[in-house]
Amino acid sequence: MAKTSPSEFIRQVQAERKKIVWPTRRETVTTAIMVVLMTTLLGVFFFGVDTIFKQIVAALLSLVA
Repeated sequence: MAKTSPSEFIRQVQAERKKIVWPTRRETVTTAIMVVLMTTLLGVFFFGVDTIFKQIVAALLSLVA
């Protein structure tokens, strides 16, 4: 493995940094809205599943008591 001098390393980092493409404001807002929407939907879904399982467990426990 060849050693890289500090100045060559800095040049390589700057070259890679120039390749970065930042998302537009619209892309960022759209992505944020999608994240909030999906998180909400998953929260509602898991709340529903948890409620159903809670009722099943309560019904089974009432048979034992």
